[in-house]
Amino acid sequence: MREADHTEAGRWLARHGLADAEPTPLIAARLAARSRAKAAGSFLLAVFLLGAALTHVLGRLADDASSWLPVLVLTALVVGLLVGQWLLGWWVRRVDLRAGAQLSRRVAHPVELGWPAVLGRPHAVFTVATFSGAGLLAVSVLPVSDSSLRYGAIVVLISLAGSGAGIIMQLRQILASPAVAEDETSLTADVIMRVEDTRALVTPSLVWSLPAILLSGESLGWWNAVSVGLVVAGVAALYLVEMRTADVGTAARRAMAIR
Repeated sequence: MREADHTEAGRWLARHGLADAEPTPLIAARLAARSRAKAAGSFLLAVFLLGAALTHVLGRLADDASSWLPVLVLTALVVGLLVGQWLLGWWVRRVDLRAGAQLSRRVAHPVELGWPAVLGRPHAVFTVATFSGAGLLAVSVLPVSDSSLRYGAIVVLISLAGSGAGIIMQLRQILASPAVAEDETSLTADVIMRVEDTRALVTPSLVWSLPAILLSGESLGWWNAVSVGLVVAGVAALYLVEMRTADVGTAARRAMAIR
């Protein structure tokens, strides 16, 4: 176990009400994997945003004969981002499984963890509303005569479907995977990590970005204002959800207490 991982694990435990617990190699390894996956995910999203913006600008300079080329490139960027995010989640689950396989003694959750307890209904409603708003915006611009705007709307709809399916699949994996714990402290940490994983999973960074980048069209229109409005409203709504719901540690302990 690296000293940096040990130190960060101690800070993480203190932040979540486990200051008296010793940061074991098990907890440190799981947290280190999540930290690296988070950094890689942020890098993937930054590359996607940069590539999508550049492709969109170059698409404006293309002639009508190659108007589909930017759409294909954007579609490839979205698919690459979704696949990359799924692989990062798979890698974190794999690290958990390997860590669990090395335990000489394992403990299980005292109760079955469902999505209402781990994710929470406020976050679930917020996620559904965010996807619905972006989807309705994309559908509403399909009748517009601007071909680049229609192509962008199609890419947004396909991306929302793929992203939504990916979230559901990864959420099921988080909830169904067995506990990776050897005592009460590591069991509590396991549930806290699940709550953090699910909340990070439904953070709509991609959903906010897609309409703002792809639904710009050849000229300004009401869709531009709505795209920006969705981001502003989404950030405000997420802030209210975070303020009005229990923190991660409290939510995890409540999930463990539900029978």
